[in-house]
Amino acid sequence: MQAKPVIWRNGNVQELPTFGGDPDGQASAINEIGQAVGTSGLCIGIAPDQHHALLWQDGTVTDLGNFGGIDHNVAFDISNQGQVVGSSGLPANTDLSFHAFLWQNGVMTDLGTLPGDVASLAEGINSKGQVVGGSFDKNGNNRAFLWQNGVMTDLNTLIPADSPLFLIEAFSNNSRGQIAGVALQTSTNEVHGFLLTPSHGHGPGENATLAARGEASQRPKVVLPEHVREMVRQRLSDRFRIPGLRMPKD
Repeated sequence: MQAKPVIWRNGNVQELPTFGGDPDGQASAINEIGQAVGTSGLCIGIAPDQHHALLWQDGTVTDLGNFGGIDHNVAFDISNQGQVVGSSGLPANTDLSFHAFLWQNGVMTDLGTLPGDVASLAEGINSKGQVVGGSFDKNGNNRAFLWQNGVMTDLNTLIPADSPLFLIEAFSNNSRGQIAGVALQTSTNEVHGFLLTPSHGHGPGENATLAARGEASQRPKVVLPEHVREMVRQRLSDRFRIPGLRMPKD
């Protein structure tokens, strides 16, 4: 079975070219001017073979490059300014050897990880160049981040210290600075969707509210319950189209 990247335009499905004759590919996102991003490689959905993070524009495909790894090279989102974010494999080529990237003007920049972590992926970028995603430690515990002006910040340090939520992963952000993702409700170990909204104050109830002034509160890192880490593993497998993607367990 093969998977092909496509876009839908004017009522028709149009297949996009893969890079270098790769048999498989997928498109992840498209911006207002019709630029699309995604990946191509071998047997997507069966093995970790996302060899190329790609940009499609004006009928051509461009390989965005990598950080030295042959796998886990995926572009997830693109802004209307043509900035692309995703993840790229590191030379170790192991399950947790990938870093978030920002690509612009032909240059791929490694966004690194949060302190103490080993892997990261960038999943959303807005018109202001703010990037969101997730950062992972060696045991697969992840936490949501915001990257801006060259600095990656744990989103959990930007919400009220007494919030019942621990923000696991940020999926998307808009030009207003709002961020959507998933969080652990620490009192019940349930997983909930969250919406962060920039504010000079903190909202009532269980709504996580992002402090616009970036006043960081110190919050301890959370070891995620195994069922939550399994959910993350499954989601990454679906996102990477790699059913066998493994993360270490304690």
